[in-house]
Amino acid sequence: MPTEKRKQSKDEENDSSSRKRRKADLNAMTEPDSSRSRPQGAYDVFLSFRGEDTRKTFTDHLYTALVQAGIHTFRDDDELPRGKEISQHLLEAIQESKISIVVFSKGYASRWCLDELVEILKCKYRKTGQIALPIFYDIDPSDVRKQTGSFAEAFVKHEERSKEKVKEWREALEEAGNLSGWNLKDMANGHEAKFIQEIIKDVLTKLDPKYLHVPKHLVGIDPLAHNIFHFLSTATDDVRIVGLHGMPGIGKTTIAKVVFNQLCYDCGYGFEGISFLLNVKEKSEPNDLVLLQQQLLHDILRQNTEKINSVDRGKVLIKERLWRKRVLVVVDDVDHLQQLNALMGERSWFGPGSRVIITTRDERLLLEADQRYQVQELDPYESLQLFCQHAFRDAKPAKDYVELSNDVVEYCGGLPLALEVLGSCLIGKKQARWESVIDRLRRIPEHAIQERLRISFDSLKAPNLKNTFLDIACFFIGGQKEYVAEVLEGRYGCNPEDDFGTLIERSLIKVDDSGTISMHDLLREMGRGIVKDESPENPAQRSRIWCQEDAWKVLKMQMGTEVVQGLALDVRRSEEKSLSTGSFAKMKNLKLLQINGVDLTGSFKRLFKVLTWICWLECPLEFLPFDLTPDCVVVIDMKYSNIKELWKEKKILNNLKILDLSYSKNLVKTANLHSSNLEKLLLEGCSSLVEVHQSIGHSKSLVCLNISGCSQLKELPECMGDIESFTELLADGINNEQFLSSVGHLRCVRKMSLRGHWRWKLPYRPSPNSSWISAFRITPTSTIWRVLGKLKLVGYSLSEHATNTVDFGGLSSLEELDLSRNKFFGLPSGIGILSKLRLLRIALCSNLVSIPELPSNLEHLDAYGCVSMQWVRLPIQAKKNLNLDMFCCSDLVEIEGMEGLSNHGWIIRSVFDYKSSNNCKRSLVEVLFLSLLHTNKHTIDTYYIFIN
Repeated sequence: MPTEKRKQSKDEENDSSSRKRRKADLNAMTEPDSSRSRPQGAYDVFLSFRGEDTRKTFTDHLYTALVQAGIHTFRDDDELPRGKEISQHLLEAIQESKISIVVFSKGYASRWCLDELVEILKCKYRKTGQIALPIFYDIDPSDVRKQTGSFAEAFVKHEERSKEKVKEWREALEEAGNLSGWNLKDMANGHEAKFIQEIIKDVLTKLDPKYLHVPKHLVGIDPLAHNIFHFLSTATDDVRIVGLHGMPGIGKTTIAKVVFNQLCYDCGYGFEGISFLLNVKEKSEPNDLVLLQQQLLHDILRQNTEKINSVDRGKVLIKERLWRKRVLVVVDDVDHLQQLNALMGERSWFGPGSRVIITTRDERLLLEADQRYQVQELDPYESLQLFCQHAFRDAKPAKDYVELSNDVVEYCGGLPLALEVLGSCLIGKKQARWESVIDRLRRIPEHAIQERLRISFDSLKAPNLKNTFLDIACFFIGGQKEYVAEVLEGRYGCNPEDDFGTLIERSLIKVDDSGTISMHDLLREMGRGIVKDESPENPAQRSRIWCQEDAWKVLKMQMGTEVVQGLALDVRRSEEKSLSTGSFAKMKNLKLLQINGVDLTGSFKRLFKVLTWICWLECPLEFLPFDLTPDCVVVIDMKYSNIKELWKEKKILNNLKILDLSYSKNLVKTANLHSSNLEKLLLEGCSSLVEVHQSIGHSKSLVCLNISGCSQLKELPECMGDIESFTELLADGINNEQFLSSVGHLRCVRKMSLRGHWRWKLPYRPSPNSSWISAFRITPTSTIWRVLGKLKLVGYSLSEHATNTVDFGGLSSLEELDLSRNKFFGLPSGIGILSKLRLLRIALCSNLVSIPELPSNLEHLDAYGCVSMQWVRLPIQAKKNLNLDMFCCSDLVEIEGMEGLSNHGWIIRSVFDYKSSNNCKRSLVEVLFLSLLHTNKHTIDTYYIFIN
C-alpha cells in the first residue's frame, strides 16, 4: 500500500509561478462541482410550462410555493413570439438547474415548449444528478406518451411547419410520459393546494444537497486529494476502498469531504446512492451501531426502511438492499473494527463500481483497503498560509506580526487543527495580546487542542499501552526504539513491540528508518499534561517528573514520594550539581532515572532496588559505590563518564541487558560483572581501555560488543569464542597485530567491522602491510572467517602487495564486503568465488584499474570514485537486477560480459562531476552500446542506463 504525503516539493515552493498554479488548482479542487460548475445565479428548479394554459393559475401558485420554501426557481415570464428559437439565456437556465419540472397541460405541445423539453432530457443524460420531473396537470400521461388528444391536433400542424423536428419531439414526449412524476387526478383528490404541497415536499427531498461543506481556504491537501480522487474515479466494476489515517486534527475528514464532493459532482460516475457517516468513533454501542446502519440505508435508498432491531439484522438488510447498487460511502473517524463490520462486513455488500472511503486514527483498521494514505503535517510555508487565513483573513501575516506568526506556526508543528484554533483565537488582537497568548502556550497548552488530541489517548484501553505512551512522552522522545524497548520490557515485564506497533498505527508516535522514536510536539504536551493533572500543584505527587525545575526542587528539598515512578534531571550545564542520596530515600517505586551530570553523595544502601533504567551521562565518579546494587536494572547508560572502573568488586546483575560506557575516556578495564542476560556491551571511544574482564566471556546472551576506538586494547577474553549468541563485533581503529590475531577464535561472529580508522577522525593511516593480514595468515582456516557474514576493511590503505598475500576465498559465508578507500590496483584474490556475496563496495579505490571477476550472485557493486578503473567483467551467470554504480569512473572504456545477461534487467548508473568532458561521457555511451551489440536483443528484458 502506498503511503502518500501532502508536501510540496522544495523546487515548487521556491517558484512563484508554481505557487500561482497551485493556488488555482487548490481553489478548483476544494469547491464542490455543484457550486464550482454552476455560475452565480444558477437554479434549483427550472419550470417548463405553456403560458397560455397555466401562467396565471397553477404554475403561478407552484412558483410562489417553491420560492417560499427557499427553492431558487427559474420561470420565464416572457412568452416567445411565434417562430422564434429558444434564447441562449433560456438554454443556460435549463443547463444550470438541478431539477426541471415540466408542467404538461393541454396546450403544452407548442414548438418552443417542445424545444425546452428536448433540452431538458438532453441535460438529464449529459450531467450526472440532473432530474426531470413531469406534472400532468389537466392531461392524461398516455396523451403525452402517445401524442393523442390535444397533442395529436398540435402535431398535425407541426408536420406541416417543422417536419424536420417532429421525430425528436415525439421521442421526447414518449420518454417524458414514461417518467415518474405527479398526476393531479391521482393525488389529493384534485385539490391543487394539497397537490402543490406534496410537490414541494418531494422537491425538497430531492434537492437535499449531496455535497458537504468544506472551508473556503484549504491549504496543502490538493496533491493527496487528487491522488485519492484519481484512484476512485477510474471507471471499474470492482469495489474500491481507500483508507486515510493520521493523528487527530491532521485533516483526514476534510480531505475525505473534498474527495466526496468531487466524486458526487465531477467524475460522471453515476452513483445510485451516497452516504457520509460522520464521527463514527462516538458510536460503538449496539444501539448506536443500529442507528448507523439505519442512517446508511436511509441515505442511499432515500426512504425510511423497516426498523432494525439488532446489528445482525442490520447487516442482512444492508447486504440485501445494496448489493446491486453502485454506492459511494464515507465512514469517518472509525476506531473499532466492529463499526466497520456492522456497516460493510464484506465488499460484496455493495454493488459493482462502489467506492468506500474510511478515515481513522488507527492504521490497523485499514487492512482491507486497496490504498492507504497517511496524512502528514503541513510544511512551514503551508502552515503559515493556513494560520494567516484564520488570523488575518489573508495568505500572509500583517507587517508587524511576521515574527509572532512564525512563533505560533512553530508551536503548532504543522497540525491544521492547532493552526485554525489559534488563528481564530488571535484575530483582531493587538501585539501585546499575541505575546501574552504565545507565552501562555509555552507553559499551558491550548485546552481546545488538547481535548481533541486526548481522544486518541483515551481510546487506548490497556493500562500498559497508556503507560508506554506517557513514558515516551516524558523521557524517551529521540531515543532508539530497540533501546527504549529494553527499558520498557524491564519496567512492565512484557515485550513492548506490539504496544509500539499500536502507537504507530494510531499516529501517536513515529519511528523513522534509523529506529529513532519521535512524537508531535502537541501530542507530547498532551501526554505530559495528563501526568501533570495527577497533581497540578505538587510535582512530587506525580508519577513522572520531567521538568527540570520540578525535578531539581523535588530532589533538593527531598520532597520525593512513593508516587514517583520516573524522574529526569540534567545539570550538565548548571553550576550547581551536587545532591544527596537522601533525596531518593522516599521514592520506593522509582523505576526510571536520569541524572545527567549530577554529583551524588551519601549512602546508596536500600536505594534504587526496583530501578530498571539509569541514565547517568557525565557521571563525575571514578568508581560506583559497592553498596549501589540495582538488582532490577535492565539498562545502565553512563556515556561520557569519569569512571575508571565501574565497580572494584564482583557484581551480579542478572537483569542487565545493555551496559553503555561509551566515550568514558578514563575507563581502564571493565568490571567483574556477571549477568546472564547481558546482550550489548558498548565501549566505543574508551581510549584508555586495556582490558575486557574475563567475566564477559561467561555472558551467554551477549550479542554485540562495540570497542571501536579502544586503541589500547590488546586482546579479547579467549572464552568469548564459545558464546554462540555473540554475532557482532565492531572494532574500528584498533590497529595492532596482537588484537587482530585474538579475534580469530570468535567462531560465531557474523558481522565484523575492522576499519582502519575510527569515525574518520584518527590522524594516522595504517601501513600497507597492516597487521590484519597477519591475522588471516595465522589462522587461515579459523571458524570466524568461514562463518563471517559482513566484513568492513575500509581505509586500511591496502596495497597490491598486501592483498596478494591473502585469499578471500575462505570467507565462504560472506554476504557483504566493504573494501572502500584502499590502495590496491586489482581486487584481492578469491572474491569471485564467494557464492553468497550480494554487496561489494570498493568506493574511492583510486588506484583500482580493473575488475576481472565478480561473484555470480552479486546484486550491488558500488564503484563510486574509482577514477582509474578502465574495464569491468560482469559475471557469466548473472543474478537478476544487478545495480552497477560507476559514479565518477571517468576512465571506464569497457564493460565485458553483457552478452550473458539473458532475460535479466540491469541498472547501470554513471554520474560525472562538472569537470568531466563530453568526450568522456560519449565514451561511456559507446562502451555500453558496443557491449549491447554483442548481446542477443531478443533475450533481454530491460536495461536502465542513467548518465548525467
